[in-house]
Amino acid sequence: MFRNQYDNDASTWSPQGRIHQIEYAMEAVKQGSAVVGLRSDDFAVLVAVKRSPGELASYQKKIFRTDDHMGIAIAGLTSDARVLSNFMRNEAMRSRTLYDRPLPVFRIANTLSEKAQTNTQEYGRRPYGVGLLIIGYDETGPHLYEFSPSANVLEYFAMSIGSRSQSARTYLERRFDTFPQASLDDLIEHGLRALRDTLAQDKSLDTLNCSIAYVGKDTDFTLLDGEAVAPYLARLESDGGDGTGAASLGSDSVAPMETEA
Repeated sequence: MFRNQYDNDASTWSPQGRIHQIEYAMEAVKQGSAVVGLRSDDFAVLVAVKRSPGELASYQKKIFRTDDHMGIAIAGLTSDARVLSNFMRNEAMRSRTLYDRPLPVFRIANTLSEKAQTNTQEYGRRPYGVGLLIIGYDETGPHLYEFSPSANVLEYFAMSIGSRSQSARTYLERRFDTFPQASLDDLIEHGLRALRDTLAQDKSLDTLNCSIAYVGKDTDFTLLDGEAVAPYLARLESDGGDGTGAASLGSDSVAPMETEA
């Protein structure tokens, strides 16, 4: 990537009003495998596709539990995600120890944003090279937040980040109006369909490369890996694979997959 005198640190603005180090960190998020988050009136769901660095390596974990009522999915640098997930766990534990209550989801999202903002203002620091989708359930209902390296935190009904995530967002944008009344199983199926659109033509979702997590009313954060995701993948295939097998999924055709450069 072309370098110039304005991209040496995160505290220098370019004449065009850009901070290049933040933009570089956001590019790291686009290099990570895709994750999808969506929520209904009662549940919030994360689905992620995992990558393996090589044929002899295991698949990298993409979804992490941070408390009984909250968890995250990551896209970008795993080492940076580990730092942030540990920070979130400590904040959640602190809330339960001092106040004997689970930490509200909006509170941890704002606290995380303040922590990341410091890295975009002080010389000698760098932005975190990871994006997060945060789901949780508190007294106000289910929530889905996106955290980006720029320290922006936004709440969504549905969102996808990572490589080729625009295809997933296209699917979600076409169907998000059906999400509020969707059941948990239908919500997961929507997430898997959106996630599948991010894959290359020769790839498919299976029990090795797919993770699912959900949280909701009277339901603690639950992470499904391996054979536990098989029933959801089987339902995905039994519905015909085009979004027309179940009435709750709508009748629009699935958005075409992006082609890699």
